[in-house]
Parts: sequence; C-alpha cells; structure tokens
Amino acid sequence: MLQHDYLRTVRALLDELEDKSSRQTDTAAEAIVAALVAGNEFYISAMGHGNEGDFLHRAGGLVASQPFSFSFNTHDRIGGIEREREREETYDTGLETARLAVRSSHMRKGDCLITGSVSGRSSAPISLAIAAGELGVTVIGITSVEYSSRVASTHPSGQRLMDVCSIVVDNCVPYGDAGLDVSGLQERIIPMSGVATITACWMIQAQVVEKLLARGLQPSYYLSLNRPEGSDFNRQMREQYNRQGF
Repeated sequence: MLQHDYLRTVRALLDELEDKSSRQTDTAAEAIVAALVAGNEFYISAMGHGNEGDFLHRAGGLVASQPFSFSFNTHDRIGGIEREREREETYDTGLETARLAVRSSHMRKGDCLITGSVSGRSSAPISLAIAAGELGVTVIGITSVEYSSRVASTHPSGQRLMDVCSIVVDNCVPYGDAGLDVSGLQERIIPMSGVATITACWMIQAQVVEKLLARGLQPSYYLSLNRPEGSDFNRQMREQYNRQGF
C-alpha cells in the first residue's frame, strides 16, 4: 500500500537527517543558547508552507521562540496608468524591504534567526538572511543542499540560501521535494520538506533544552492549554522567560 511506502520513505529520510545533519542542528542550538544566555533573542521566520507556525506557542515548545514577519506595499499608479520604466540606479526591492524590516524591528546584533527554503532559491528568505546578517544576527538556514545545488537562485545576487547563512542545516529533502516513487507515474509524489523541516527545527530546540540544562539553567516552555493547569503553567513560564531571557 502506498501509505506504507510513504512511511518507509519518511523513516529513511529521518535516518538520513540524523546521520548527516545532527552536527549541524547541534551547532545551531549552541548558537541559540549563547544568544539567549547573553540576553539576546531567538526569532523564527517563514520557512515555506507555513512550517514556522509549528514552533510558536506549541505545547512543549520554547517560550523564547519569537515570530518574525513583515509586509510592505506601495500604491503609486500614475494617472491610472501602469507602465514599465527603467530605473536609473540599481535597486533590489526585496533586499531593501528586508533591510527596512530588520532595522525597523526589535532585532539586534547578537540575536539568532531561523529561516528556510527547501529549494534554497527563493528570493524572500535570501534577502532576509542577507539583511539580518548585515546587522550581526546569526542566521540559521533550513534547506536541502542537494535540491539547492541543482537549481538557479531567483535572487538578483545569484546566491542561494545556503550561501548567505551563518549556519546551514541540511533537511536532506530530495531534488524537487516529492519523494515517493509510484509505478505508473512519471514523477514522484508526496512532499518531504514539511516533515523534514519540522523535524530539523525540533531537533534544534531539543538540543537547546539539553544545553541549557547542562549549564544548570531552566528553560521556559509551554504546556498545552487544553490541560486544566495549562493556562497557569504558561503564565508562570512567560514570567520566568521575562526574568531570565530563556
């Protein structure tokens, strides 16, 4: 049955993730711990397909995980007419928007930021990684090294996400994302990036907890709000986080 084939494919992917990327996730966790202990922040931005939402305000997740997102629009039609006009100066709208967002935010030098793109070619996370890196932020990129190595970047610089991050975590997703071979179909089906990206990020957070405890520090984390004591527990954890920063 295809559902069992899918599960076997996922198990093989998780084994590869453990074998190839555990050192990378541990390095990312060390950077996050160092930032938090020094009084800095840990941000999570878009990683594609809404995967970042899995790490915010989740039962068992870190209170320190803070969202980072932005949007910017201009409405400047002239006389109701739209026409393409050449710009005299070189201007990268995506990068300049990301720079504006980063420098207008609470993000500071010494913080950590996780972002992601399975293909590594998407312009938005690349621009964000560049802008945050310019500020002195440690940028952790979740991407597929194999996939990214086989495609061209859509960013004006020609760089891929793995080229502009401080720490690269390979989520080991195959080229094209889909990973299940099915007889009778020309191409693979069922994406692998969701489970791989989410697993890699929870590996990082698990290591953050381990490293904080090893230093004799108590991490702040959430309890499910669907447990009767969840609301009070989480209030105490938020107060603890506000006092100690992790």
